[in-house]
Amino acid sequence: MRKEYHFTDYDQYLFGHATHYDIYNKLGSHTAVKDGQEGIYFAVWAPHAKSVSVVGDFNGWDTQADPMVWTGDLGVWECFISGAAVGQKYKYFIIGSGGQELYKADPFANHAELRPGTASVICDISELKWTDDKWMKARKSFDIEKDPMLIYECHIGSWMKHPFFEEGIEGCYTYREFAEAIADYCKEMSYTHVELMGIEEYPFDGSWGYQVTGYFAPTSRYGTPEDFQYMVNYLHEKGIGVILDWVPAHFPRDAHGLADFDGAPLYEYADTRKGEHKEWGTKVFDYSRLEVKNFLIASALFWIENMHIDGLRVDAVASMLYLDYNRKDGEWVANEYGGNYNLEAIEFFKHLNSLILGRNKGAVMIAEESTAFPRITGKPEDDGLGFSMKWNMGWMNDFLEYMKLDPFFRKDNHHKMTFSTSYAYSERYILVLSHDEVVHLKCSMLEKMPGLMGDKFANLRAGYTFMTGHPGKKLLFMGQEFGQHREWSEARELDWFVLEDEQNRSLQYYVRALNRLYRRYPALYETDYDPRGFEWINADDNYRSIYSFMRKSLDGKNNLLFVINFTPIAYDDFRVGVPVKGRFSLVLGTGGPGAAKVLTSKDKLVRMSKKSECDGRPYSIGFKLPAYGAYVFKFDYI
Repeated sequence: MRKEYHFTDYDQYLFGHATHYDIYNKLGSHTAVKDGQEGIYFAVWAPHAKSVSVVGDFNGWDTQADPMVWTGDLGVWECFISGAAVGQKYKYFIIGSGGQELYKADPFANHAELRPGTASVICDISELKWTDDKWMKARKSFDIEKDPMLIYECHIGSWMKHPFFEEGIEGCYTYREFAEAIADYCKEMSYTHVELMGIEEYPFDGSWGYQVTGYFAPTSRYGTPEDFQYMVNYLHEKGIGVILDWVPAHFPRDAHGLADFDGAPLYEYADTRKGEHKEWGTKVFDYSRLEVKNFLIASALFWIENMHIDGLRVDAVASMLYLDYNRKDGEWVANEYGGNYNLEAIEFFKHLNSLILGRNKGAVMIAEESTAFPRITGKPEDDGLGFSMKWNMGWMNDFLEYMKLDPFFRKDNHHKMTFSTSYAYSERYILVLSHDEVVHLKCSMLEKMPGLMGDKFANLRAGYTFMTGHPGKKLLFMGQEFGQHREWSEARELDWFVLEDEQNRSLQYYVRALNRLYRRYPALYETDYDPRGFEWINADDNYRSIYSFMRKSLDGKNNLLFVINFTPIAYDDFRVGVPVKGRFSLVLGTGGPGAAKVLTSKDKLVRMSKKSECDGRPYSIGFKLPAYGAYVFKFDYI
């Protein structure tokens, strides 16, 4: 049923206090009725404008045809156009305070024309059909501290293309095609969630979606909002969670976008020392302005509540928290206390996370934050920022630096793999090997590894095993699960053809086995944020570059012992200390430059621990440990 719209005094009040949480239902374009006529209601925030009109397919893009009316002190303009209809393109024609003539896309639009076009598209998402009630109900009981979380980071446009399309966006899967293909793949590989890059509308393919112009619109590259809804709904019905990258840190300068929206700084700080990222060539949101805070909070709520997204990975958090981020002396302004914290951004995060997580049980807010800023995942009432989890960038950097080393030099860098456990419980962390690590001449994950090709695969299997055993949820970027050789490019699909090689197939099979191991044994996820769940057996075997540790379950059953050899030296009688007398059954094993061996019930290696002190433990077990061997044993406390 169409309704009559008007931006009321109550709307003004809420928007002016940053509490109009469904402002996207008022600003933007909406099907409506007025005086018995059906049409489209338009509303836009432009307080510095001298005048605003709507131009589009419905009026021949005539700047005089449909003027908007100023509605109140906040500077919201509105109008109703009976001749406008769903599917038509439009923009706002704004005369700025200095007389500038501007053609702007709608900041609250739910759809946009395919780039290089920059117009907004009228659409009606009020009738989206959801059938994921079972998933949404179950999500309310999701516990980030005790439930498994294996995230497959993915870029739709380059995950897979139709045959005969190689470069460019052409030939990429639509939202609907991607949904069916990625659901099957994630189920086969045992991923719990897919994290999607570049979903909010953006103009430049090369930005990967991190320079956003449409904070309420899924990109038209892959289809319509209805197609996007189908994808989310389908994945939920198949038991796969959906996380989106969300970018409240900055936005591009494109003429049709948010920059100088009404002829003056509006969404951005007016002071360029706060309002610009020179390195990125982008504008910074003004977190002190209540209407801007409302815009961003409403965007997050839109994706979580209207589009059923299960979580947002918030990009570039550090750039928001520090006033001097990537700025030289004289290029930034201190806060009121003389420090470099952006107090307005800090308050924004507390407001945002409290609201999102308070209203949506089981949803997650994930911070991509690269510094030691305190209490990222702490409660706002305890002066934390309130995020659910934080990317563990420190672990990632140390892990990759170690893994790139020739095995001969690893003994002198042993601490790089142990240091992270000294702070693993200071935040709720996700271990990440993301897209950022396989671009810009950093090499793919496989090509970072030292040695001949067989050694590279063996190294990577050992590294992935270590990652699986380390405390924290897990994220791996697409293509790295099967050993892509080339760096990732948004312009082409993954190198699926390498799976014709046995070594690549073997790596993919092994990653699947690791994922299944992770989901089979609660010891690997139910104590991720409880120090009782992890214990080193030997963290100091630097000369041999061997690491041994335990992951312990809450009930004492099905604990796991990891032994990982990061050198090409095999040991015929390796001995490792264990805490109890009992049966140790090998549940997964790999080693050497050959194919990985994933054990079955028929060929499990079983050892009974003996009363023989080793590694400071009263008992021990012995076995052959292959070169680059990674062995995982199951045991109980009895």
